[in-house]
Amino acid sequence: MQNKNHGSTQSQSDINRFADEIREAVAQGGDIEKKVRELTLEAMHTHGLDLESLKKIATAVMEGAHEGSQHALAHASEQSHAAQNQIMQAVTGLDTAFAQLASASKLALEEAAGKARQFSQGELTKTRADLESLETLFLETLSHAAKATQGLIAETLQDMHTHAVRNGTAVGAQLKDTLAVLAHQVASTGRAQLEAGVQLTQMTADMLHKISSGVLTGIADRIRQDNDK
Repeated sequence: MQNKNHGSTQSQSDINRFADEIREAVAQGGDIEKKVRELTLEAMHTHGLDLESLKKIATAVMEGAHEGSQHALAHASEQSHAAQNQIMQAVTGLDTAFAQLASASKLALEEAAGKARQFSQGELTKTRADLESLETLFLETLSHAAKATQGLIAETLQDMHTHAVRNGTAVGAQLKDTLAVLAHQVASTGRAQLEAGVQLTQMTADMLHKISSGVLTGIADRIRQDNDK
């Protein structure tokens, strides 16, 4: 998926700024999961939904979370549990943000179907390929982050990766529903085209903005509850 309004590239300064925001959110504590999710959704909407941008965003989340957790580790050994909890919340926030991206795609597809609109076969095929790679991107980012760190943080990230592989992720669970809707669209589309000027990626970005701004409420909670089952 590529958000053509914003482009698929982002400067290193943008990435560094985003990582700094994640670092500060983690270091400050509170509801880290929510903060990370909201910052990640904002970055997605601003910088693009293509896989390359999403990879940079996910990597920045992990780097920022690691740096933010160092504040707790540096103070005293008894703070290690706090640092561990910070990392876990940050990873969950990233997972939920990716799940909300998948949910936004599903909502965009359903809205188009409800208005008797159809996307081009090419765009649906590209979107399906990108979505199918989304959970793998999340898991690979988590694995790389674990290998790039040491000590308790590395152990925590590796444990979370192992758990995610064995038990699934929030994004993986949401993708099942989204890909089912997408498969139906692909089957019914044929050579039809969506009306000029309207694209699936832009509709997805619009839905993502509505989710992140609270216009579409309850989605984050539903995704979290489904993943806890």
